[in-house]
Amino acid sequence: MHARIAALMVAVAGITAATALPASAATVADTSDKVACIAAVNLPCAWQETTDGGFVGVAQVSAADPAQLTLVRVEVRTQRAWGSPWVTVASATTVTHGSAKAVTPRVVTGDLRMICATGGPALDAAQRVTTCTNPF
Repeated sequence: MHARIAALMVAVAGITAATALPASAATVADTSDKVACIAAVNLPCAWQETTDGGFVGVAQVSAADPAQLTLVRVEVRTQRAWGSPWVTVASATTVTHGSAKAVTPRVVTGDLRMICATGGPALDAAQRVTTCTNPF
């Protein structure tokens, strides 16, 4: 019985991978920061770029329909001490047709930080996706 369940799970995983892989196979590399983002429709990508004595948070949605009004929002969140709440210290939002990119103002901090991005159709909040980097 356990072998049948395991075989079923393997089959389901294979079917899922076969249907999801074509949508996520292409990647877009931004040479300025050497970060690769999956070019999937309405999937935001977030990273940081170092600047003079600080950094900025960057987010982009790179595979949006050119006719779609697209929203992309990026936030820089910091945490002073382990267990304390994450606080948004900088953010930026862009709304445009097609692919979009947003960049926060420069942030200077020694606190733990992460970059979060929200992107998708500007007129349909249910289809927007939020993703965050690991804290660093």
